[in-house]
Amino acid sequence: MANANLKNAKKQKNDEFYTQYQDIQKEINAYLEYDKDVFRGKTILLPCDDPEWSNFTKFFAQNFENFGIKKLISTSFAVESKNMDIDYEPTLFETIDPRFDKAKTRCKGKIFTLSQDENHDGKINIDDLKWNYLEGDGDFRSNEVKKLRDQADIIITNPPFSLFREFVAWIMEADKKFLIIGNINCISYSEIFPLLKNNKMWVGNRFNKRINGKNMTFRVPDSYEMKGTELYIEEGKKYISVAGTGWFTNLEHGRRHQPLQLMTMEDNIKFSKHKEVQGIGYQKYDNYDAIEVPFTDAIPSDYDGVMGVPISFLDKYCPEQFEIVGLAPERSDTMINRVFHYKNAVQHNSNGTSQSGNKVNDGPTILYKEPPAKFPYYTCENRDGFLQVLYARILIKKKVKDVSPEQIRVATKIKEQTNENNITN
Repeated sequence: MANANLKNAKKQKNDEFYTQYQDIQKEINAYLEYDKDVFRGKTILLPCDDPEWSNFTKFFAQNFENFGIKKLISTSFAVESKNMDIDYEPTLFETIDPRFDKAKTRCKGKIFTLSQDENHDGKINIDDLKWNYLEGDGDFRSNEVKKLRDQADIIITNPPFSLFREFVAWIMEADKKFLIIGNINCISYSEIFPLLKNNKMWVGNRFNKRINGKNMTFRVPDSYEMKGTELYIEEGKKYISVAGTGWFTNLEHGRRHQPLQLMTMEDNIKFSKHKEVQGIGYQKYDNYDAIEVPFTDAIPSDYDGVMGVPISFLDKYCPEQFEIVGLAPERSDTMINRVFHYKNAVQHNSNGTSQSGNKVNDGPTILYKEPPAKFPYYTCENRDGFLQVLYARILIKKKVKDVSPEQIRVATKIKEQTNENNITN
């Protein structure tokens, strides 16, 4: 249902998912624990935001002095440019200000800046924010906002779901540090995966994780129309819980360098808690030169070849421990990891019907001598047997034979500190 909600949001261009304050705080704590000066002397840009009530703006404005921030810039997208049928009324904050312009309030974006003690009370915080209308509607692709991007050191926001690929490209064009929110499905995008593979981008401290039984939860406008258990109302405000959602970044944090503690292949086959592995072993793909590892905790510590793991593996990926070598299915024309391509495939369905089986080339496959119990399965003219297609897999290879005791000690300490601070906060 959550993925359907995201698709619906994309279709309607209804991208108004506002991040909660506590989610921002918990994530930022992870970067401060790794480097207490990560924001010191930096200009931070919060684009695609709503500065008047945004939790991003509130959080960084309130912590401006604590973090040693040089300048905070927050921009919003004009109401009329959101393609949403909203009964918009400007806030009292705007209407009582001498700068209020009835002709601009709907068609112009806004910019909020914070850099000094404007009210002369001896501290710099949210009360010192200055604002004005932008010349345009605040679209991040405009030259006006690009200039703000080029001034910034770090870009932090929850970008529009429908423009995630374009937004990442916009950041990379300027070679900036960033922390943004996205969905786990972004991992397999042809524009995104190469960045993950080459360690130019990685997942944040919280990614695809439920905390206290909840996925990441966002506030949505009162006009938002969605059905299902993911949508609920609290104190008169609408919220939506979205599975498979978390942070992407190129800022370092301690959990990224915590190596997985794994069993050998032999021990996994004997003792794994997963029925797909215990007593069975590891299957080899038919169309990729790699073995199938269906669960991250079942990765064999002593296997030197290529392994296919679920895309959720990125949440546990330690670049000192593993190398990412590819994606199955591959999204480029080179197909350097694929070893077989199926021709004239047929898909066989549970109701006895059949149809074109082109999907057989959409992922890693397992070849069986007999028809498998699960549907659909495939047959093709250039391979004897029966095929099943698995979900997308990240192809990895062990980078080092052993992780040193010192690495494990440091990683464990960081993890304990992180857990302790999360409880405290």
